[in-house]
Amino acid sequence: MKHSILRTVACCALLGLAGVGAAQAQVPDVAALPDFTGIVQKNAPAVVHVEAKYTGEKQGTNRSMRGQAMPNQGMPDDPQAEMLRRFFGMPMMPSPQEQKHTSLGSGFIISHDGYILTNNHVVDHADKVTVRLQDRRTLTAKVIGTDPTYDIALLKVDAAGSLPVVSIGDSRSLKPGQWVLAIGSPFGFDYTVTQGIVSAVGRNLGQRDQPYTSFIQTDVPINRGNSGGPLFDLQGRVVGVNSQIYSNTGDYLGVSFSIPIDVAMSAVQQIKSKGYVSRGMLGVTMQPVNDDIVKAFKLDNGTGAAVVDVSPDSGAAKAGIQPGDIILSYDGQALQQAADLPPLVGMTKPGSKVPVEILRNGKKQTLDVTISEASRDQGAVNNQGATTPPGQSGSAALGFTVQSLDSDTRKQLGLQSGQGVVISDITGPVAAQAGLQAGDVILMVNQQKIGSVAGFQAATKDAKAGSTVLLLVRRGDQSNFIGLTIPDDK
Repeated sequence: MKHSILRTVACCALLGLAGVGAAQAQVPDVAALPDFTGIVQKNAPAVVHVEAKYTGEKQGTNRSMRGQAMPNQGMPDDPQAEMLRRFFGMPMMPSPQEQKHTSLGSGFIISHDGYILTNNHVVDHADKVTVRLQDRRTLTAKVIGTDPTYDIALLKVDAAGSLPVVSIGDSRSLKPGQWVLAIGSPFGFDYTVTQGIVSAVGRNLGQRDQPYTSFIQTDVPINRGNSGGPLFDLQGRVVGVNSQIYSNTGDYLGVSFSIPIDVAMSAVQQIKSKGYVSRGMLGVTMQPVNDDIVKAFKLDNGTGAAVVDVSPDSGAAKAGIQPGDIILSYDGQALQQAADLPPLVGMTKPGSKVPVEILRNGKKQTLDVTISEASRDQGAVNNQGATTPPGQSGSAALGFTVQSLDSDTRKQLGLQSGQGVVISDITGPVAAQAGLQAGDVILMVNQQKIGSVAGFQAATKDAKAGSTVLLLVRRGDQSNFIGLTIPDDK
């Protein structure tokens, strides 16, 4: 009986080994998979644990990342953008009091004399910042400068001897599918290594406070405490700064984002040289090329950015860019969506002359625009929409009536003489369903500038059932293209 059991076990073992052998024959060559040990051994000493202390309430913790302020027909926030969260580091099993006064993150040393790069949101408003090195030394760090727009902070420590540093790579050469790895302190676990691949590059998240960053998207697992840590390529060079995750829980759900290292190092050099980061300014307000615009302009697709307003005396105005133009490319780079434009403009050195390709009245043309410097509280590209005197016109098909604008109202809105008519009343469902309101100012109809009631009548007289009339509408200090499709009763 005993021998029989042994024989049975032996037979099962042999069958199992045979199955394993068959399975192994189908497994890819292990030698073809990357080995990250050399990268980790070389670079881990240059990665630091960052701890920020606050005497009062932590500033900016748990701030949500909302969609970039581009106008649309109700101008709602993107509901998906509510899931974007900065991931602030938290000590392992912290007490409530420690959570209230401490934030943890990661960083990396970029110079032998002690300059360290991390995220601004890790150290924002901190009263004291310390960093811990791999050799367990804890050093006080001075915040040299920050740029909240790029979410970059430059720290400096004084240490005896030459500190280890990382090698800086080129994030512009990254391609989807490449291997990358992160080193950081998630949940306070120092020098945690995680790996994955690049999922996408040039990812604009449409955020109000970071519209000028085209992120690197990866599936590298990063969590609270990874903020500010390095993202490496297979050559062991830093290609990104780990910054955000896509999550409705605050923890990693498979999608993470890193700031490209070329953007981060540009900010570092400017902080060192002049104490702040400057960005180029084009001087236009824009919106996505939506279905209404595609239909009204008879476009092939919705690529590009629709100009809804041009700032007076800006580079765009001087070059001849006008409301109603569709920007197709900037400095030779095609725009797939409107959100692609702000990062390109923001990285342009002020004073540079840049070719901008536009579509106007169905024809393409290229204008040379001199880029100015945006003020530190001003956007490179704006993204978004009374009592009146007699002179009223109605349009039953469009569902609203208009009146002339008086000079005082034009002045309040920043409009020039002979520019725009005001909606006096909503009379039908077409305008109501589009969200138009009494008091909205009509600036253009189908790319024609409107400055009088007569001009509005002339621009809308040929509107037919089934056609779409595209209006440029000003509401308050925002302008927005809105398409009205006239119902076909047939």
